[in-house]
Amino acid sequence: MRYKQFGATDMNVSALTVGTWAIGGANWGEVNKSDSIRAIHAMLDCGVNSIDTAPGYNFGESERVVGEALEGRRDKIYITTKTGVYNDEKEGFVKDARKETVFRLCEESLRNLRTDYIDLMVIHWPDIQHNTPFEETMEALNTLKRQGKIRYIGVSNFEQEQIEEIRKYGQIDAFQPPYSMVNRSQEELMKWTCSNGIANMTYGSLGAGILTGAIRELPDFAPDDMRLVFYDFFKEPKFSKVMQLLKVLDEIAGKHNAPVAQVAVNWNAQKEYVHTSLCGVRNEAEAIENCSGFEWELSDEEMKQIDSAIDTYL
Repeated sequence: MRYKQFGATDMNVSALTVGTWAIGGANWGEVNKSDSIRAIHAMLDCGVNSIDTAPGYNFGESERVVGEALEGRRDKIYITTKTGVYNDEKEGFVKDARKETVFRLCEESLRNLRTDYIDLMVIHWPDIQHNTPFEETMEALNTLKRQGKIRYIGVSNFEQEQIEEIRKYGQIDAFQPPYSMVNRSQEELMKWTCSNGIANMTYGSLGAGILTGAIRELPDFAPDDMRLVFYDFFKEPKFSKVMQLLKVLDEIAGKHNAPVAQVAVNWNAQKEYVHTSLCGVRNEAEAIENCSGFEWELSDEEMKQIDSAIDTYL
């Protein structure tokens, strides 16, 4: 496993972070809890020392699975969870970053995760439902930091102007944007955050699975499947464009006698402004396969070849 200094923090974080949205089980196809826990353990055994979850992943179920998986291993891993978003039976996905909500979600997360502190607390989305001032949200997070319940603060799905504004009220140590070969929309912002001492941890790093090469025909997902709802990779015309990119990745993977997924994780990790990449896994075999990708590297020429193919097809 490779490691990078995580921005201005004292954390030296693995190139892969265990992503656990799908582990929550809501609208991600069939998910098996026992397999999920074994997958987490396999990634830790391969040197991964970072895991990401959120209370908004199926009413805290993802956090509870993570808490169970980390029993007896807490001191070996950095935990990231989120705030400002939760699930409600009637309202659905609620964006609420008011002070009292931040305090409540933190206490629930600590219980779910079976820990007394969280390494990185990330504001999941800007609060557009209550328009909570950043000053109020940061006041709550800074209080939790002083209490020792959280160590560092991050933001996700923020624009540059929002990051600049929220930094007026406290230190922001991490940014979590979507980033992969099939979504480079946040690339310039990531370069800016990196230059400002803010670590980047990317989500959707395998394009919700499309960059593993396992899906070669337009899938028949349920209409509420998150791979259709949240991403545009599994719909035309983008699906066919990604399939053209995969042909290039197939060629490069073949030269390294490696699966396509390893090409994808290496491409992300070798970007200097990426500190760690969230990678969701459903079973032990996927975990070991992804981690084994760091036994080799893409050459500079191969990185350029991939970048050129992305520009051509996407």
